[in-house]
Amino acid sequence: MSAFKDKVVLVTGGSRGIGRSIAVAFAKQGATVVISYAGNEAAAQETLGLIQSAGGKGEAVRFDVADSAACASTVDNVMKTHGRLDVLVNNAGVAVDGLVMRMKDEDWDKQLDTNLKGAFALIRAASRPMMKQRGGAIINLTSIVGESGNGGQSAYSASKAGLIGLTKSVAKELASRNIRVNAVSPGFIGTDMTAGINDEMRKKMVESIPLARLGAPEEVANAVVFLASDAAAYITGEVLKVNGGMYM
Repeated sequence: MSAFKDKVVLVTGGSRGIGRSIAVAFAKQGATVVISYAGNEAAAQETLGLIQSAGGKGEAVRFDVADSAACASTVDNVMKTHGRLDVLVNNAGVAVDGLVMRMKDEDWDKQLDTNLKGAFALIRAASRPMMKQRGGAIINLTSIVGESGNGGQSAYSASKAGLIGLTKSVAKELASRNIRVNAVSPGFIGTDMTAGINDEMRKKMVESIPLARLGAPEEVANAVVFLASDAAAYITGEVLKVNGGMYM
């Protein structure tokens, strides 16, 4: 398959979990994939190896998505190195759980700055070259808790709900330049983050999912690649749920 041959894709938080699966899925379609990572260089290098094994070209860039200047610089460097940017996937995110009455300002700020402000800064930077190209696709990774809410995750839920509003607003702004903006909303996905959940909690989670299982990172990646592809050419401003029916 080569649906993304000669296309350049930037995936934030691409060194592990869902981000890694997204990067590899694009590589299988022939893309050049630039991944960002916050600090785990070994994991980033492992992802690069998987990208190359899948038939794509890869590059890893370390920066903090909460740093607006770093976001702008990264997009500039992608353009200088590769000459184009066709797809932006805002996947990087952090979660600091805690009841709202006990949440510290710094924990709230960290989640909003990384999950929401970071996506905004990258969209702002990427929209300029995409407008000149008169085409592009932006996919934001929100979450089921951004739609339904979740006790103990007020900041994380707020940041992910904010991504939905950002997605819909920017979709309206950029549509005239043939830039589509969509979101993917995963439910409970089998990643390192969910691996530490105890058996009792996992059993309750699965019982709440109509399809009676956790999702796989590859299933989220397939949704992202679809929304970035020509097969979704008439889809923008949409939130695609990948949650096994847990929230409809």
